[in-house]
Order: sequence, then C-alpha cells, then structure tokens
Amino acid sequence: MAEVNLVKVDKIYPGNVQVVFKNDIDVKDKEFVVFVGPSGCGKSTTLRMIAGLEEISAGDLFIDGKRMNDVPPKDRDIAMVFQNYALYPHMTVFDNMAFGLKIRKFPKEDIETRVNEAAGILHIEPFLDRKPKALSGGQRQRVAMGRAIVRKPKVFLFDEPLSNLDAKLRVTMRAEISRLAHRLQTTMIYVTHDQIEAMTMADRIVVMYNGHIQQYDTPLNLYNHPANKFVAGFIGSPPMNFVNVKIAEEGGKIVAKHQDFTVTPTAEQQAALKPYIGKEVTFGVRPEDLHDDKSMPNKIKAVVDVVEPLGAEVYVYISTSDGASMTSRLDPSCTYTVGQTIELGVTMDKAHFFENEEKQTNEYGKREEVCII
Repeated sequence: MAEVNLVKVDKIYPGNVQVVFKNDIDVKDKEFVVFVGPSGCGKSTTLRMIAGLEEISAGDLFIDGKRMNDVPPKDRDIAMVFQNYALYPHMTVFDNMAFGLKIRKFPKEDIETRVNEAAGILHIEPFLDRKPKALSGGQRQRVAMGRAIVRKPKVFLFDEPLSNLDAKLRVTMRAEISRLAHRLQTTMIYVTHDQIEAMTMADRIVVMYNGHIQQYDTPLNLYNHPANKFVAGFIGSPPMNFVNVKIAEEGGKIVAKHQDFTVTPTAEQQAALKPYIGKEVTFGVRPEDLHDDKSMPNKIKAVVDVVEPLGAEVYVYISTSDGASMTSRLDPSCTYTVGQTIELGVTMDKAHFFENEEKQTNEYGKREEVCII
C-alpha cells in the first residue's frame, strides 16, 4: 500500500500548451480519490503522469515516499484500468489476466492462484476460457479489473472505466468497484467526468477545471461548502441554480434583491454580505432547497417552462424575467402547468452567495468566482 504525492506538477506540451498547472495532491494510504471535471480539464493527463505514460514537465511525483519522475511505468508498482478495456482479443480471459504475471516470470501455481482468486472476487469464474469478443461490456470491464488485481500493486489507477457502459450497468459497476475498494484496502485513484460517480465512490474528490485544482475535499464538504461557483455548479444533480441579485440594506437588514423577488439572508450570511452592499452578486440555491410551500418567509417568483414527472418526484424548470433558468425538485403531487407564474420557498441556510467577478487567486493564473458564504 502507498501514499501518492504530487508536488507543484505541471504538464506542458510542445508549443508551450500547458494543460496542468502546479497541482498539489496528497493521496493517503488506502484512500479512494476521484478526479472529476469536464472534458479537457487535465484529469486524465494527471493520472497518466502518475502512471508514467506522460512525462512530468515540472514538479515531483512521489509514490510511497520515493520520487518517481524518471522511473519507468513497469517499475512504479501501479496497475491501470483503461476506458477501452485494452484486452488481447486472441487470448482467453485467463490468459489476459495472467499475462502481466507471466512476463514477470511468476511461478505457474502462483499465477493460477492469483487469477482464480481475482476471478472469484469479480464473479467471472465461468468466463475464464472465453475470449473477450464473447463477453458483454460489463464482463470485459471486470476482466480488465481482474488483470489489475492479480498484480497486487501498491496503487490502482482507473481512467473513466465505466464511460463505455450503459446507464444501468454503470450503476451496477459503480457498486462493484466500491465493494472492491473496501475489500482490497488499496490506494485507488479514479478519473471520471461523472460527478455522481465521484460523489458515490470517493473518500475525497479533486475537482479540476482548465488544468487547475478548484477544490480537494470530501464529497459532502464539496456539496455543502463549495469553494467557488464552478464547484457549486458542477457538484450536484441537477446542478445548483444561479441568479444575479443586488445586495442592499433595508430597515437595518441586508437583503438580496432581484427584479422579481427579494430574499433575506440568514444572520451569518448578512454579516458576510455587508461589504457587498450596493454590489451585484450571484445567489445560488440547489433544486432540492426550493419548495412548494407558500408559508416560507423567503420566496422566489418565476414562470414555469417545463414540468418533468419522474414518479417519486417532479422536476419543474422555471425562469425569471431576466432570463435566468432554474430547476426545482418538488413533490409529485404538485400541479403546476407550463406558463404559470409561481412562488417557491427557499431554504436560506442552505443557499450560497458568490462574487460575480473572476479573481486571479494565485500566481499561476487560476481564476474563480469565489463563494462569499
């Protein structure tokens, strides 16, 4: 088992194209860390630098306390599971799983023991004599994971392993990988663009955007205490709603005013918003914190655009007069119709306020709309 530490790691391609900027990441022993972010944010490139498949342009990589920048991939004691499975089509499942051990000259008995043990963990014993073309996508992914497991590496790396599977199978495999992590008790680093995968599987999540780490924290802290507007909008499904408001003082209280509604922040929020009186900020509220409850003191007013019944709940898409689109998750008993003007109650202690100006927060050029509170 091992810790993985990245210290001010850069990746710069020819032509001075920089895709990763001074990333500092500490992955603890036996921890399951997920890198998440939109396509092109640098997460897979960072994973490939850890694996040794991409050269580190600047900074240092340590695995188990040893500097790995110039160590070949085969000597890093890591195993990687790829998006496209990367199985040998002419080999059986057994031979695919055993291949890495055979080239390392493991004894035959040891190879059989390891392969059978991994096959049992992944429930693929009946397929050991088949070739990959005779397997489903989910079964091939299990074989790819089995090939990694038999190595018993210090660190497992997963590069979007579920993205080729259908939605139902992704949910099943998500649970399989979580169970595998609990059983193996090995350091795991997992890359995905799917924030639901990240939230449900990770001990900690690295949120990346444009090559920069935006926030590195536990799933619940990312959800409840986002560092900036990007994190708030990326984590959560459906994502957080945003609308511009102006901070004003009325009757000794600080309020957030929109042309369609006015909300009164909590006492803690008012204290944080005091320096922003007279300025425009972004008001953020999650869909589950909007309620069909006219008795709530803080309400937003908007027009219904779309109603999506989902059985256990209904998504109601609304828009304000200035064109801001919002989503609410409501009880299925609500009877709103398209074109109707409605008022929804807001749970203010779950809401957030963000600066509207992007600020350069460090010397490497990372810019973000910071969460005020």
